[in-house]
Amino acid sequence: MITLAFDTCLDKMYTVLKRDGEILASRIVENKDNKYHSAFLISTLQEIMSENNIKPQDVNLIAVNIGPGSFTGIRACVTVARVMAQQLNCKAVGISSLEILAHLASQNPLVALDARKNCAYLYYDGEIKGAVQLEKVQGIIKSGSYTVITDDKLQPLLGGMSYQSNNYALGEILAELAEKKDDEGNWRKLKPLYIQPPPMGA
Repeated sequence: MITLAFDTCLDKMYTVLKRDGEILASRIVENKDNKYHSAFLISTLQEIMSENNIKPQDVNLIAVNIGPGSFTGIRACVTVARVMAQQLNCKAVGISSLEILAHLASQNPLVALDARKNCAYLYYDGEIKGAVQLEKVQGIIKSGSYTVITDDKLQPLLGGMSYQSNNYALGEILAELAEKKDDEGNWRKLKPLYIQPPPMGA
């Protein structure tokens, strides 16, 4: 089985190519020259497949981050995944960025990402809780023994670790989670996870 995974929702772009459980390629691309990393998605996918002699029609599963995160990044990710899966007649599975980041914790993860307006996108106890006021998030953290995973902006306020502090293999986590949900791979059901409405004019 060949899995192609990609994520342009977070602060970096992650792309992974796997064959029968073996990682053939794993790339992390950052924004550069005032261009969003999502601008390099198609060319990066072409590169990793070409370098490993994999043709698009060989792909069995597309794994993609559906958000929350950058509105532009979510839209790019999901659109590319849907078009590719339709054209290649393969499965496509979407995984939330909150669920991906939760797998950085060895136990009891709580993921809180900046949602602006004094809120955080929240995931804990195995569920996405939506956009929650930061004061309430602080109270939840104090009430339990959570492993807190957050971003650079909220880390000084919430403690824990920022996923942005290191180049974690988030693309590889995405691919693994999607492979476990292989039976849910109907591309028609692949939808962006906009917990809050997109900004006006976007």
